[in-house]
Amino acid sequence: MTSESSTRIESIDLLKGLVMVIMALDHTRDYVHASAFYFDPTDPAHTTIAAYLTRWITHFCAPIFSFLAGVSAFLMGRKKTRSELSGFLIKRGLWLMFLELTVINFAWYFDWQFRTPTLVVIWVLGVSMVVLGALIHLPRTAILIFSLVLIASHNLLDNVHFDGNYFWAILHEFNYFPIGTESHLAVGYPIIPWIAVMSLGYYFGSFYDKKHEATQRRKTFNIIGMGALLLFVAIRTINIYGDPTPWIHYDTHIQTLMSFMNPNKYPPSLLYLLMTLGGAFLFLANSESWRGKVVKFFVTFGRVPFFYYVLHLYLIHLIAMALAQFTGFGWHSMILPTWVSLVTTLQGYGFDLWVVYLVWIVVILILYPLCRKFDLYKSSHKEKWWLSYL
Repeated sequence: MTSESSTRIESIDLLKGLVMVIMALDHTRDYVHASAFYFDPTDPAHTTIAAYLTRWITHFCAPIFSFLAGVSAFLMGRKKTRSELSGFLIKRGLWLMFLELTVINFAWYFDWQFRTPTLVVIWVLGVSMVVLGALIHLPRTAILIFSLVLIASHNLLDNVHFDGNYFWAILHEFNYFPIGTESHLAVGYPIIPWIAVMSLGYYFGSFYDKKHEATQRRKTFNIIGMGALLLFVAIRTINIYGDPTPWIHYDTHIQTLMSFMNPNKYPPSLLYLLMTLGGAFLFLANSESWRGKVVKFFVTFGRVPFFYYVLHLYLIHLIAMALAQFTGFGWHSMILPTWVSLVTTLQGYGFDLWVVYLVWIVVILILYPLCRKFDLYKSSHKEKWWLSYL
């Protein structure tokens, strides 16, 4: 790990960069894989092992990135007063919410009419930052209690529904609402419990202070990570609480295992967060001493995550537009009125999974030099305040 005086901690950037790269695989699959228009790749009744694993591994991306955003907020706070950090988090959160509904939404759809305003990961990161901007004024123990209680108890709300209620959907329910005759509001990332994931990361950011030695941090994170995974297995086996969709027995063991290992993401259930954040703790515990070219490759993306995020969406969508033109669907078919996999006129478009992986690799290789140059620019222009918002 870098010295305590460094402004960056490489193991955090490494994990952040790794999940950003994996995230691009999922988004490439959305726009390129033929079966994306017919069935959920995590549905044991229809999927293949390869398609399932391609989707399943990306479950780790959003919760880990949200958690690490909280860690980064704490580390940033070491150079700011609490009021300065609070103000920055609130302003950056509002900025991200605005960008989600404009720049990011356009990247998803290429639709100048914005017929499907969509609240997904950048939106909920923004909301979480605004909430964290208030929470940091509380004692650290109170932040931990708030985070754990919300994560552990929010599944009690799974059976609470209010038809047509926008506020409730934004709070705790994945939903898709009509707006007028041709438009819809898509709520993909309700704010509960995502706000608690970021605040939990803020609490654990303190473990990178000087008072915590690396060996003790490793031991603590390993215990937490293993404990979370064992708790996931125990609660999932009981199959009563912790996820709105119980796992079921299928005709084959592999299908049953697929069901068992696929907790709910929208919103992320207790079991989903135990599985994904448990893995994050284990990775952070054991990666601090990792070095080499491969590490530097992923760290590059982890140092400029938002820049990478915006570019990868536009690049994947442009490639999908070219592929649609090449296969006879026409580039205009990728100007989308709704989420890509819901566009029925695109059924029949798409490619085998190996093509998805090929396009994904091409996307990463194109973006790497751009991210590297932007990272160098940020590092050499720290006096430019606006770079902290990108």
